[in-house]
Amino acid sequence: MAATFFNLSDEKGVLRLSVAVTVLVALLGIGFGLISGSFAIIFDGVYSLTDASMSLLSLLVVNLITNFATATNLSPKLRARFSMGFWHLEPMVLLLNGTLLIGVAVYALITSVGSLLQGGRELEFGWAIAYAAATVALCITIAVAETRANRRIKSDFLALDVKGWIMSSSITAALLIAFCIGYLLQGTRHEWLQPYIDPAVLALVCLLIIPLPIATIRQALSDVLLAAPPAMRSEIDEIASRFAAKHGFLSYRAYVARVGRARQIELYFIVPPEMPPRPITAWDALRDEIGTEIGGDSAHRWLTVVFTGDPEWAE
Repeated sequence: MAATFFNLSDEKGVLRLSVAVTVLVALLGIGFGLISGSFAIIFDGVYSLTDASMSLLSLLVVNLITNFATATNLSPKLRARFSMGFWHLEPMVLLLNGTLLIGVAVYALITSVGSLLQGGRELEFGWAIAYAAATVALCITIAVAETRANRRIKSDFLALDVKGWIMSSSITAALLIAFCIGYLLQGTRHEWLQPYIDPAVLALVCLLIIPLPIATIRQALSDVLLAAPPAMRSEIDEIASRFAAKHGFLSYRAYVARVGRARQIELYFIVPPEMPPRPITAWDALRDEIGTEIGGDSAHRWLTVVFTGDPEWAE
């Protein structure tokens, strides 16, 4: 039952496993942070909890997209309400996810700087080291498992989730190193540095992880704004131009956008007025031909092909 629920060959199964482990790490972080007195560990737990909530939202969106594309387990009322599909939710969730992760890190950075200015804070290094060591091992294990699974699945959600685990493991590894140094300083002439270790390492980690989601945010924002990816635009232009020349059409208009995992393509071919009429089956055969040339996953491709003699219909 658990093996099916956490199926690593399925995007939804991987996300379920990620959510479960993230919640576990978050609870451990908040608990150990309170016991040890480390704000850095509490931040690690809150960061993980934020990531878990975003993973749950991602899982919901993946379910909606998959069920719409495969025409299963989706209520007719919901399908009628969202007749254009749910692909647009994917970049919106990715944008929200990346923004939240940066926001949490920026807040922690500000807090850590304030703590440094106030003389730092004392903490129990033994508890802190135990938490950090266990969490690093867990984060690395999940990151490796998700990376291997995503080589087959190729999901943007999983790619961002892997980045989240790498960020979490990096945060905790830095904490582990710092806590070990702080523990070794006990009883030495540098013991006065101990209160500064927790906020200093947190500030350093935040500075390192804040830029990581920026590429994802940029791509997600591009998808939300329906900006045409240059490579996709070039590919469709080449196919449409060749198709128009082959069948004697005057010209064409192409409108393309990438929305999450979906490709939205509208093609308008301008037919010469003197071209003899054809049966509808012949026009449909032309649509099938260009659809085959464009290729891609038809479940996540929204393709519209129009033939018209009036260029204004294509503008």
